[in-house]
Amino acid sequence: MPESPAQLAALRIVVQLRAAGYEAYFAGGCVRDLLLGVPPKDFDVATSAHPDAVLALFPRTFAVGAHFGVVLVCRDVPDADGQSQEIVTEVATFRSDVAYLDGRHPTEVRFSSSAREDVIRRDFTINGMMFDPVLHSQTCNLTSAVLDYVGGQNDLRAGIIRAIGEPHRRFEEDKLRMLRAVRFAARFEYTIEPETERAIRQLASGISQVSRERVRDELTRMLTEGHARRAFELLDRTGLLHEVLPEVTKLHNVAQPPEYHPEGDVWIHTLLLLEKLPAGASPTLAWGALLHDIGKPATFSHHPPDRIRFNGHVEVGVRIAHEILRRLRFSNEDCAQILALVENHMRFGDVEKMKQSTLKRFFRLPKFDEHLDLHRLDCLSSHCDLSLYEFAKRRREELPEEEVRPTLLVTGRDLIGAGYKPGPQFKEMLALAEDAQLEGRIQTTEEGLALIRRQSPCAESI
Repeated sequence: MPESPAQLAALRIVVQLRAAGYEAYFAGGCVRDLLLGVPPKDFDVATSAHPDAVLALFPRTFAVGAHFGVVLVCRDVPDADGQSQEIVTEVATFRSDVAYLDGRHPTEVRFSSSAREDVIRRDFTINGMMFDPVLHSQTCNLTSAVLDYVGGQNDLRAGIIRAIGEPHRRFEEDKLRMLRAVRFAARFEYTIEPETERAIRQLASGISQVSRERVRDELTRMLTEGHARRAFELLDRTGLLHEVLPEVTKLHNVAQPPEYHPEGDVWIHTLLLLEKLPAGASPTLAWGALLHDIGKPATFSHHPPDRIRFNGHVEVGVRIAHEILRRLRFSNEDCAQILALVENHMRFGDVEKMKQSTLKRFFRLPKFDEHLDLHRLDCLSSHCDLSLYEFAKRRREELPEEEVRPTLLVTGRDLIGAGYKPGPQFKEMLALAEDAQLEGRIQTTEEGLALIRRQSPCAESI
């Protein structure tokens, strides 16, 4: 695997630390990914050098976590085109085990000179290996350059997520590790070792100690790494789903009309959508897929011989989704898009009957491609009829942007110029003219004003 700029920067840092008399290795997820043959996104360095020594050794550093032994080191390295590129590498001092009282932060930080001590305090065996890049450059043998004190290579080969040491202790130290165990198991299609999973089940309620932002980010990674169904099945099985998204657990056993949903209940339907989310899916689309039917449990009704109904499930779903997104502290922008996906996902049922003005306004929804994608996933996870999707996609491609978002023929200034007094009626009058323009019934400002005079005769004049 060719060296990336990030790997080259980390290698140079290791070489410089060793020249100064310190131990230094690649550590964590980058080692796992190298052994899997996957290009690591970034490279972390672990060293016996204390933060002050790291700060003194490298001219461009940021002491963002020096109290916890973490320093960011900046290096310029050439990219594939030979251009200089600034790379920021996290350099962490070896640490030994200490007590954690709040499930998030250590009560103290104790630096260590031992790589072994540093490893045995980490989360999972597959993330607990170190790598000697200098030895590797000399031998070109990947596995011989690995420092493995916890059996990480064996678990990597066997496809097992195993906590290092005693699982309860690892999860008591940092409760977020329970979500990370699920995410890694889903992402790599591994199994969670029984004792590790048992500890998650027993400690699941403790996830409430983790900040909502950290929980949100882990869930978003699960939804967008390409194995969302597996992740949510594991969340459900371990009890974590009930703790972080209790509203989603209510989708279980909510029956749906078989003529529209032969796949089964709302939970199964949602899992099928998640299964179809590709790696790299946008976070807003992924959360929209998860939450699009979140209002169904609260609106379920069945009075035989009438079929199952979910009257108002969209409106209820928007309210429930908003509460979830607010609780997890989503940005206003992301919240607006996810709620729009929930609010509009049923509108495709009328797309063939929409007036041109309504259809064009539908196409104006921000990130309309995500609405299309959600509808496609919804269909493929139920009746598999894509006719409405194909119609909407074709019409959107056929319509020039200037027809979907034309320059308005009639504006508020035009109304004032025609003698109308500004007021609440302006909105209705402007919508009337815009509808006619979108439908091709008027071509000029004068025609628009004439239409308003005919259909809004009671509008107050100046």
